[in-house]
This record gives sequence, C-alpha cells and structure tokens, in this order.
Amino acid sequence: QVQLVESGGGLVQPGGSLRLSCAASGSIFSINYMDWYRQAPGKQRELVAAIGGSTNYADSVKGRFTISKDNAKNTVYLQMNSLKPEDTAVYYCHADVLIDMGRGPKGYSYWGQGTQVTVSS
Repeated sequence: QVQLVESGGGLVQPGGSLRLSCAASGSIFSINYMDWYRQAPGKQRELVAAIGGSTNYADSVKGRFTISKDNAKNTVYLQMNSLKPEDTAVYYCHADVLIDMGRGPKGYSYWGQGTQVTVSS
C-alpha cells in the first residue's frame, strides 16, 4: 500500500504565501507523476498543478504557484504566492504510482487526505 501525507495548509491573508508538501511512502516501485487538486465548497474538484516529465498549471494559478518534486524523498511541493480569496479550498495531493507485487510493475492511483487552505483578511 501507498500513503500520501500532506502538510502546510492554513490561514493566510490575501497576497500571502504558503507551501504545501505531500510525501508518498510505502511499496513504491516508481512514481509516474504527482499533482495537486483543490475543491472549494459547492464546486467540483479541479486540477491545480501536475509534475511528471514536465509541469502543467491551471490558468488561474499560472505565475503564482510553482510545483516541484524531490525524487529522493518521493515528495511533491506546491509553493503558492500572491494568494487570493478564491484560492480558498481543500487541497488534495494525488499520485500515479507503479507498484511491483512480483508480476511486474502496475499503475495505481492514490489520494491524500486533503489540507485546508483559507485566504482571508
């Protein structure tokens, strides 16, 4: 099994910054990609940023958020700058992971438990 543990959420004023972390642990053969989603109250979960061979961002966060990954630690980060009230949401880490149970590696999808980000004065 694989666990994703997120940290770094909290309350911040508009214009402020936060850095989210998500550490993957368990029987991991390799990680194809990791990404961050968010879900605001009454809205659908949306992709914020992804990192694999390249990085991708939602238009709403381009130029403000940066996703990065420490391969040695199986950890992905989301640096969020110039935060706006509309960034308020629960942020979820997601990973597409290869696990080898003895018959060759197979891909599985995992989610973290979510971390609350609130941007308010």
